[in-house]
Amino acid sequence: MESANRKLIRPSFNEMKEKNDTPRKAGAAAQKRPVPPDQTNAENFYYVKQMQSKTPMVITLKDGEVLKGVIEWYDRSCLKFNREGAPNLLLYKSNIKYMFKDEEA
Repeated sequence: MESANRKLIRPSFNEMKEKNDTPRKAGAAAQKRPVPPDQTNAENFYYVKQMQSKTPMVITLKDGEVLKGVIEWYDRSCLKFNREGAPNLLLYKSNIKYMFKDEEA
């Protein structure tokens, strides 16, 4: 039996690369992921939840001062912080290092 000149079942790497380059570029623009939103509203959700439940909070400022109280309201740049036995404060968010729920209360 003579072997016939047959084409390989699997195409060469270069052929596949040439075929796939063109559709991939055209499809990449159509399949591009949408840009994530600028604002997730996670911060707003957190503040509203703490305000509604009047959760005792501990806020540490950038200078190291620790404040304990309850968040009364907030806006884009400030928090109104009510403290028991001390004056209420209007805190700039930029001066807050971190905050957490007061576990002692």
